[in-house]
Amino acid sequence: MQDDNTRDNLSDPTARRGFLKAAAATGLATVGGSALAQAIGFTPYARYPDPAVQILDPSFAKYRIYSSTVEQVATGMRWAEGPVYFPGESGAPGYLLFSDIPNNRIMKYSEKDGSLSVFRSPANWANGNTRDRQGRLVTCEHSVTRRVTRTEKDGKITVLADSFEGKKLNAPNDIVVKSDDSLWFSDPLFGINGEWEGFKAKPEQATTNVYRIAPDGKMTAVITDLVNPNGLAFSPDEKKLYVIEWKGTPNRSIWSYDVGADGVSLSNKTKLIDAADQGALDGFRVDRDGNLWCGWGSNGALQPEPTDVGGKKVYQLKGKSEDLDGVMVFNPQGKAIAHIRLPERCANLTFGGPKNNRLYMTSCHSVYALYVEAHGAV
Repeated sequence: MQDDNTRDNLSDPTARRGFLKAAAATGLATVGGSALAQAIGFTPYARYPDPAVQILDPSFAKYRIYSSTVEQVATGMRWAEGPVYFPGESGAPGYLLFSDIPNNRIMKYSEKDGSLSVFRSPANWANGNTRDRQGRLVTCEHSVTRRVTRTEKDGKITVLADSFEGKKLNAPNDIVVKSDDSLWFSDPLFGINGEWEGFKAKPEQATTNVYRIAPDGKMTAVITDLVNPNGLAFSPDEKKLYVIEWKGTPNRSIWSYDVGADGVSLSNKTKLIDAADQGALDGFRVDRDGNLWCGWGSNGALQPEPTDVGGKKVYQLKGKSEDLDGVMVFNPQGKAIAHIRLPERCANLTFGGPKNNRLYMTSCHSVYALYVEAHGAV
């Protein structure tokens, strides 16, 4: 990871214009040579191995590629989220779709030519995205429409869910697909809590739930006791469901559930990971070995008492962002085995590339990528 002295000072408009011009010349993806938010400068590490990949346990060493470094492939977003990868035909390069929530758009990054374009705008403040088993885009629209939709191959939009028991959903957030073609999604309040990621609205649901949409369209609430559930994923054998509780007590957490033989019922709720270092658990993915690759960063919690900073009493963060930002990797037992450090907080990630071994990390204003010796479970 580069130190602060190597980063462009993009608060200066001249420097920012220079960065965008240089980005266009070097192939870094921006939209039409411009951005709707900060374009963050980034200098890849020159030597191998990249010290941004920190091994916390020897078991992770087999997943690190010695000659692979963190790359910034796109920048200029306000809050990048919900990445989903679509492979090319016959092993050809594919493309990444991801949400830029405050800008109300879904972006497309092409592996073929490194370009960045607007895939959909407006996008109903889309957040989480996934690809179903038929290769169609499924999206959580988490404000105003507050629904789950599917984009058909001809581009038409099919509404899969927008209410439960006659009441409007809260703010669909993240979504996964299971091998039986069912869709599971979280429904916290983020998209209606304020004006940044949509429009403030009054919730109609009494609780913040995790729902299952069956292949026949029937929807059930499978988890009703988590406060603002967020990211979710299945273990490789689908015998466990992992769900992040954003408003966990006292810290954000990942809960593990056993999935019943019917593929629907859940039991044995167990706390697998506790973000005790003020980490902001958000979105995550599971690899074929069952490891959890989790977006990480400061959760914004403040110290209980202010400290003196230049003669002012300032309430400091409990955890420093520069020490937390990136991706934390945990083994199936919940032990931290690696930290991939990034210059921005990582909200979500996905595996992609023709070999399913390129980790794409949506991180505030940018998208970063790293080749690893791990493969996404789905």
